[in-house]
Amino acid sequence: MTYTFEVAVDSLDSALIARACGAQRIELCADLPSGGLTPSPGLLELACQRLDIPVAALIRPRRGDFLYSDAEIAVMRRDIDFARRAGASAVVIGCLTADGSVDCQRMGQLIEQALPLPAVFHRAFDMCRDPFATLERLAGLGISRLLTSGQAQSAAAGAPLIAQLVQQAAGRLTIMPGGGINAGNIRPIARTTGAREFHFSARRQADSRMIYRNPRLSLGNSDDYARWEASAERIRAILSALRGA
Repeated sequence: MTYTFEVAVDSLDSALIARACGAQRIELCADLPSGGLTPSPGLLELACQRLDIPVAALIRPRRGDFLYSDAEIAVMRRDIDFARRAGASAVVIGCLTADGSVDCQRMGQLIEQALPLPAVFHRAFDMCRDPFATLERLAGLGISRLLTSGQAQSAAAGAPLIAQLVQQAAGRLTIMPGGGINAGNIRPIARTTGAREFHFSARRQADSRMIYRNPRLSLGNSDDYARWEASAERIRAILSALRGA
């Protein structure tokens, strides 16, 4: 069985680690702990230049919900233009209405802006009211790939719904499980869902190499001297767990 593994990363170092471990595609973003935001121009350009695998660019202007203003849509359209020029293989987007449906009008604008790049719908899908009606709308919009945890906290918990979505999609678009995927659960997720593409970050917390640390203040709500990076060990373990099957 042939599988595709997409690794979500928010740094060039992590992108290079993922590629070296066998990832076939990168989803590039900033600030993964928030769910991911639009990557910086420098990060996107260098990733596209230095990687020989597809780089899908997340286009998300802020944290929080997926109900966007006209000003935010204008920003997203500019970011899409840059991603296309930088060499991205796809854009990863998602817009909802206040009642929990796909915002087909705004999605249509962004999809058209991205052409000829394909558009991927991200986990805004997991915040939708009706997953089955939403899937039909996304297929009608021409979305090429859908990232979902099956509207659950993790893809493992949402696997039964993901299996239904795979059947409903019937090849019109790719259903890609994502959310909490690891070496211990990827095989049962694949078996239950019938999916062939998988999305994960396989991150680990890395301690800062700083020697001097100012104990008198914090610049954020978490440890200022900790960072997250892709774990080569975890990526290899996930790939081996499924390929070994």
